[in-house]
Amino acid sequence: MRPGAKIVAGQRWSSDSVPAPDLAAAVAAAQGGSEEAFRLLYRAVQPGLLRYLRVLVGAEAEDVAAEAWLQVARDLATFRGDADGFRGWVTTIARHRALDQLRQRRRRPAVVDAAADALVELPGAADTAGSAAEAVATDAALALIARLPPDQAEAVLLRVVMGLDVAAAARVLGKRPGAVRTAAYRGLRRLAKYLEQAGVTDSGDLTLREVR
Repeated sequence: MRPGAKIVAGQRWSSDSVPAPDLAAAVAAAQGGSEEAFRLLYRAVQPGLLRYLRVLVGAEAEDVAAEAWLQVARDLATFRGDADGFRGWVTTIARHRALDQLRQRRRRPAVVDAAADALVELPGAADTAGSAAEAVATDAALALIARLPPDQAEAVLLRVVMGLDVAAAARVLGKRPGAVRTAAYRGLRRLAKYLEQAGVTDSGDLTLREVR
């Protein structure tokens, strides 16, 4: 991200993301029985989904994701919606599985295991906000996100990592869109402060701008 660039809520920062029109076409094809289309959906959504689940359930993220995808495969024919709706639907299924896992084990959400000295390897840039967004996919950044209040952590993950718009993220969390927007904004600001403490310099303003 160039210096001075703004964080755009809803932009997908994962290199594995697939353009929405292609994803929508893949959903339709997968519902028609195309295994290749289903594999494309998996490759598009799984990386961000794992990052999200790792903050919720730690090392059990892959197991929870696998259970979620089994349900997705079973219920895919019942899904109705666009590409963003599909991401939100898969995330909702995975979140329910994760919360079930946590209730069964009667423990708090796990914090991602990342060595403290890994934080010094976060990329430096003139704009802390840009650094925060670009670092979101790293283990160290996930550890930082896990330090946020739970509502802020989930809002940041859903908006920035999963690429959901405010309405979709609100549906996943069962909250009002305004509450999700505020939580994401506060979470990104706090994340930027964490990055400053890790040695990333800040010379820009953190801005959360709606794209729809």
